[in-house]
Amino acid sequence: MLTMKDVVREGHPSLTKVAKEVKLPATDEDKKLLHDMLEFVKNSQDIDMAEEYDLRPGVGIAAPQLGVEKRMFAVHFEDPKGRLYSGGFFNPKIASHSVEMTYLPSGEGCLSVDRDVPGIVPRYRRITLKATNLEGDEVKFRLKDYAAIVFQHEFDHLNGVMFYDHINEADPFKAPENAKACDLE
Repeated sequence: MLTMKDVVREGHPSLTKVAKEVKLPATDEDKKLLHDMLEFVKNSQDIDMAEEYDLRPGVGIAAPQLGVEKRMFAVHFEDPKGRLYSGGFFNPKIASHSVEMTYLPSGEGCLSVDRDVPGIVPRYRRITLKATNLEGDEVKFRLKDYAAIVFQHEFDHLNGVMFYDHINEADPFKAPENAKACDLE
């Protein structure tokens, strides 16, 4: 079982490198890791498990956050409308995105960052993401608002980009032009 001890923190080289494509069909080893990543995210949201194993709650995790430079991530969360997004994905690609931007008014956090980094993280409001799931099937998601933000956060890890790399250093709380705050209600 993965725990916070397995999660690398800021300064680890795998967090700043572009991860390599996963050769498909995925090996049993890659499938097991991705399955374990999904279980980690689910466990982190379970109050009892999180307390017992000292897990920080998260909605997603990417392989580079475990020091594994491969293009895969897992997510498990509900959007504000109650739609569940849960799965592990190999070689995700953003096929298209909107011009319109969004952001979380409260900012973003990350399991690999042990400090608060205040500021607005601009994200595309809508994206189309293609990937291969744990079962080896090609999948395509049209995502918007909160779901799009979560998937973009994890996708960035595959390209060596941290959420705070998007924050405007000169004016961290300046909303980008063409952006609407993501409503979490």
